[in-house]
Amino acid sequence: MNWDRLTVPEQRRIQNEKLHRYLTEVIAPFSPYYKKLFAEHQIDPRRIKTVEDLRQLPFTSKADLLPTSEQPEKFREFIITPDLSVLKHRPRVIAETLLRGRSAVERRFEREYRPIFLTATTGRSSLPVAFAYTDHDMRNLRTSGARLIQTFGATTEMRGVNMFPYAPHLAFWQVVFAGLEFGMLLVSSGGGKVMGTDGNISLIEKIKPEALIGIPTFVYHVIREAHAQGHKWPQVTKLVLGGERSPQGIRRKMVGLLQQMGAGDVRVCGTYGFTEGRMAWGECPPPPGKWSGYHLFPDLGIFEVIDPETGDVKGEGEPGELVYTPLDARGTVVMRYRTGDYVDGGVTWEPCPYCGRTVPRIVGKIGRASNTKELQFGKLKGTLVNFDNLQQILDDTTEIGEWQLEIRKAHDDPHDVDELILHLAPANGANMEQLKEKVRTQFQTEVELTPNRIEVHSIDDMLKRIKLESSLKEIRVLDTRPKE
Repeated sequence: MNWDRLTVPEQRRIQNEKLHRYLTEVIAPFSPYYKKLFAEHQIDPRRIKTVEDLRQLPFTSKADLLPTSEQPEKFREFIITPDLSVLKHRPRVIAETLLRGRSAVERRFEREYRPIFLTATTGRSSLPVAFAYTDHDMRNLRTSGARLIQTFGATTEMRGVNMFPYAPHLAFWQVVFAGLEFGMLLVSSGGGKVMGTDGNISLIEKIKPEALIGIPTFVYHVIREAHAQGHKWPQVTKLVLGGERSPQGIRRKMVGLLQQMGAGDVRVCGTYGFTEGRMAWGECPPPPGKWSGYHLFPDLGIFEVIDPETGDVKGEGEPGELVYTPLDARGTVVMRYRTGDYVDGGVTWEPCPYCGRTVPRIVGKIGRASNTKELQFGKLKGTLVNFDNLQQILDDTTEIGEWQLEIRKAHDDPHDVDELILHLAPANGANMEQLKEKVRTQFQTEVELTPNRIEVHSIDDMLKRIKLESSLKEIRVLDTRPKE
């Protein structure tokens, strides 16, 4: 099947058929959580035959996966647990047993359903949750990885360095299995925690990769340090970024530095992924300053966009919260999963204007609901602040090298008002008074607030503050207010 050139009716037909079969043959009989949920809500999975029928299913969220005192290992309820007595009496299985023998069929069941691999959520906003993969899921991870590399426009002759942190997290392993499936040399550095900045630079010097892959802030930091050391990287043509948002400002900074290091036409491709989806989706290489949208795999999963307040499904191209349903997963499975990610351009089925692929795309900016915080600047009224907007302002400011926003209580008094402090390290040659005034003006214009203070640090001190080389994800927003 040519996954990226199917017509919309063909894609919908495949999704409808796979959804109905998946619900009736895997989820309803073998998922402890959804088997119970369907019974409680009197849902007959046989009646769910189209994507539109998904609206009959309740949503699942992170809260449903978290342990409770009554269920300390609640996540186990979401692991597909087959009943072999049911499987063995299916007509297809009986025929397969006659042709291949019982031991061969039992081995196939084992490879399809036995968990052999784990990733986990990062636990930034809640406790980490483990997600199990079977051999069947690992094949899907390899398939999605190879498709990602195709979407990026890479070839088997190219080389890449994977700078994602080495950990049981999706981003690192998606890249590893992408290279294995596609047949492309991808060398993993383990990020800053494993090899440090100089180790990553040394590896890039030896491998001479065309593609640099990793978390935007760390990739930018490595490029900036290599530039400062006088290295030349003319071979670099692609930056593949994931794990966090990559605003146009930080993209421009990276491309500008690489071009000063001898590179030519460098294209930046963002990725979108989350642990619960157990795969990632990516942009094709857009022209500078453009977004091509995240190209989806319609045969492997379904994205809906909903109104986060009412739960109503939105139309094509309308903004809302992303909800994901897999079509071919085993191991840990969540259906109609509320990601908590808000996209302002929704999902479109229009062919990509840059690569011509006909798959659906997530378009526009994606932000997490948890990145909106209430700050009590006055005694009477709180202010909702979207820190994604503040990040975009700071990343777009060329005079800023590194930054961190700190929320704290005035005078360290838990009953006093909140303060917003901006810590920053200027780029070389920046005029500090002009930079402070520029930031205050941009904050006031864009989000109608200004920092209470702006504190200036060296680059080295800022790298320690954001824990660039000691944490899985750097700390850009530090909330030191007492927890209630």
